[in-house]
Amino acid sequence: MAGSFSAHVLRVTVALFVLQVALLPMMAIASDADPEQDFCVGDTNNPTIVNGLVCKNPALVKASDFKFHGLATPGNTNDPLGSSVTPAAAAQFPGINTLGISMARLDFAKGGLVPPHTHPRATEIIFVVEGSLLVGFVSTNGTLFATTLQKGDVFVFPRGLLHFELNVCDGTATAIAALNSQNPGTQIQAVALFNSGISAVVLEKAFGLGEKAVQKIEDAVKAANKKPE
Repeated sequence: MAGSFSAHVLRVTVALFVLQVALLPMMAIASDADPEQDFCVGDTNNPTIVNGLVCKNPALVKASDFKFHGLATPGNTNDPLGSSVTPAAAAQFPGINTLGISMARLDFAKGGLVPPHTHPRATEIIFVVEGSLLVGFVSTNGTLFATTLQKGDVFVFPRGLLHFELNVCDGTATAIAALNSQNPGTQIQAVALFNSGISAVVLEKAFGLGEKAVQKIEDAVKAANKKPE
């Protein structure tokens, strides 16, 4: 009897272990998969579509593949929002392909705004290099966490949550952001809602607006997010 009970416990234990292993892929919420080699410099000329970038032949990789100059130059803030985001993700900096990190430079004219947006695949941490920024994010229960950052301050935006940055100083402002994904993605909420082709009927019911009001907002969003020439 004791042997039979022990065997039953062993079978249940093994079954639970197998179930846990089987569920691991669904339970994992890491932004990017772990790399399986020392590096995988992205081959941006390869037309093959995969989850990430195809690896460049290691024999052709050079030290310059791990160097990026793109964040040295201020972005063009001459647009209606008065801000510019210069990314250093895998598409711009192939050396970080599969490494689960990226950066961005944020430049602000006086009063410049990076409008409410989300990064579906990354947590973001921001460091103020110059100026003062009003920043904040909204939790899934609708709570706003906002504060003013000064030069040298750091703030974190949890993964996937709506957040923003607004220049509140008398001059220009600059910040550097780091994200835990090689391709964090950015979805600007106003653009996603009012400049993506969603039916006006949907927007009217969702926001309690009339047809003319929705059209006015769509036109304003399109104008505000027009890229500088």
